[in-house]
Amino acid sequence: MKNTKQQKVFSRPFTRRNFLSTGLKAGAAAFTTGLLPKRHADAEGQYNAIFIIVDDLRPLLGCYGHPEIHTPNIDRLAKKGTLFNRAYCQFPLCGPSRASLISGLRPDTTGLQSNLNDFGTTLPGITTLQQHFENQGYYTDSAGKIGQIWGSFIPGPSWRSLDVTDDELSDGKTAKRIEELLVDIKDRRFFLSIGFDKPHLPFYAPRKYYDLYDTTTFSLPATSNFPRNSPTLSQNQLGYFQLYSDIPDGDTPISEEKTLELIRAYAASTSYMDAQVGRVLGQLDALGLTENTVIAFCGDHGFHLGEHGTWRKNTLFEVSVRSPLLISVPGQQPCQTDALVELIDIYPTLCDACQIPIPSQLEGISVIPVIEQPTRPWKTAAFSQLNRSGSRGYTMRTAQYRYTEWGNNGLRGRELYDYFVDPNETVNVVDLPENAELVEELSQQLRAGWKKAVPSGQEHIPMPRTLPWDINGDGIVDLQDLILVANSFAAETLEYPKADVNKDGNIDIIDLLIIAAHIGETCDPSAPSVPLSVTPNHVDRITTWLTEAYQADDGSAVFRNGIVNLETLMNNLIPAKTVLLPNYPNPFNPETWIPYDLAQDANVHVEIYNLKGKIIRKLNMGYQGAGTYRTKNRAAYWDGCNSAGEPVASGVYFYSLNTGKTKAIRQMVILK
Repeated sequence: MKNTKQQKVFSRPFTRRNFLSTGLKAGAAAFTTGLLPKRHADAEGQYNAIFIIVDDLRPLLGCYGHPEIHTPNIDRLAKKGTLFNRAYCQFPLCGPSRASLISGLRPDTTGLQSNLNDFGTTLPGITTLQQHFENQGYYTDSAGKIGQIWGSFIPGPSWRSLDVTDDELSDGKTAKRIEELLVDIKDRRFFLSIGFDKPHLPFYAPRKYYDLYDTTTFSLPATSNFPRNSPTLSQNQLGYFQLYSDIPDGDTPISEEKTLELIRAYAASTSYMDAQVGRVLGQLDALGLTENTVIAFCGDHGFHLGEHGTWRKNTLFEVSVRSPLLISVPGQQPCQTDALVELIDIYPTLCDACQIPIPSQLEGISVIPVIEQPTRPWKTAAFSQLNRSGSRGYTMRTAQYRYTEWGNNGLRGRELYDYFVDPNETVNVVDLPENAELVEELSQQLRAGWKKAVPSGQEHIPMPRTLPWDINGDGIVDLQDLILVANSFAAETLEYPKADVNKDGNIDIIDLLIIAAHIGETCDPSAPSVPLSVTPNHVDRITTWLTEAYQADDGSAVFRNGIVNLETLMNNLIPAKTVLLPNYPNPFNPETWIPYDLAQDANVHVEIYNLKGKIIRKLNMGYQGAGTYRTKNRAAYWDGCNSAGEPVASGVYFYSLNTGKTKAIRQMVILK
């Protein structure tokens, strides 16, 4: 059985802002006019793009001032692009950080606050970074860990020096797949997402990368103690880390010898990952793609290597929320910058660099202006957050301070660190009397949030004054534009030439679906929310469009997004009366959907009868809100079997809708 329980429809009125907030395709914003030279771009003036994300990678790299770390390939990327010295994740844990980065939305918006849920199931309908590029006509693909959560605990020691080749481990396999894929797509405009696992625990890497180091290469962390006066919630328990056989249990501290051993293992794993990055960069060079490809490289968050007496991530200290970030745009001047940036800025930046629209719902901003002018004034703060013991912690990094509040209004603890005088966060100075005024200012800034921290002029990037999907030119893509396109099907003369959206010389369901994929978009994303003009009178018309779309659906992004948006319009209508509708397909074999409209909330029962009037199957739909139930994901589904699970024979059958106040019966035919 499918769809045994339906969802209650959205509240009214149904507005443009409601529609965009469902995660369907959002409005397009104009890209910043860049000063970067556009060399070797394709005929449409757009670059390829590669996004590389690395698990648990802190800025312990040669290009970040650690010459003892062997990372020649990442260093080479830094020498041709922009190195961001102060880039911060939005949540120091894999799942929430990646969900935020890939969706362009902050953790409070995504609702993802732990690794317990998978990105794909918690944010249905969200247009991800990769999907947005696909919608803009790019070939897209991915390899390795991008947004999904992997179970990564392997029983045994925390590190191993293995007698294996690079390709026998997961990151080597990922690099090999990308090398082969680039050969196949070298003549296409592409966007690739690449996720490397190391240096995530356990630190398993080929022996040759361990041979690059010995424990004398490294120094112990500057402090192995929690900051004095820090609240209990700031402290991370070792927990998961202690599952490895070589890590002591309980409160037994990790020895200095073991600490150096683990740092070496982390470095070896990092060097192994760096070699795989080198394979990707080398293939771009070999295929002549480097000068036409934007590359963004980052870690998903930082990583403790004994600092503050803890390991891994999951704290709001600097070492846990700071990440490496490198962005290379063809033709740019190589540089470093101390501008405060956030990983959530990667999505709009890649759009900007590739000259495709920036969705208006994104909660980061493009850093292309910083790439053009590294010393320009930029964000006044970067924001991160974390959940601990049922309380949320919010932290803000400014040029000089980190200010953190745990619980509502900091009731479960606050922290203040002055990096000018205490770069290693050894003492929490939030309660010093001389800091009272400063704390109040920082608290107000933290509560004001990220929107108040963006640089002047970047709050709202205006969209183009016209949209190709706004057929009647009224400034918003809505149902009226769909009607104009539908009215132009097979028309000999065109009153609205823009109705041929894909410029193929025909106006058909594909043009309508392209419009539908952009419904709700406007020339002014900051405009007040206005109702979308959708009434019960439009139900039959939208049903007709959906029926034709289902028949023509080829699985492409155009059909997928257009159909989803039409279904959303349909699902938000309140019909004038309760009606039982013809099943589809009819005749059918072996399954069918039974659509209906509900004028008011009701317990819904659908029953199937044979010619003798005997009930052969009951579909109890449960309590449902008033609305239309005509689409496949909402209509009653019957698999063509009786209550015993046996397929029924060909012939004439009847089906009924019973809501308590209304009962209706229709006939259907089964042909096998």
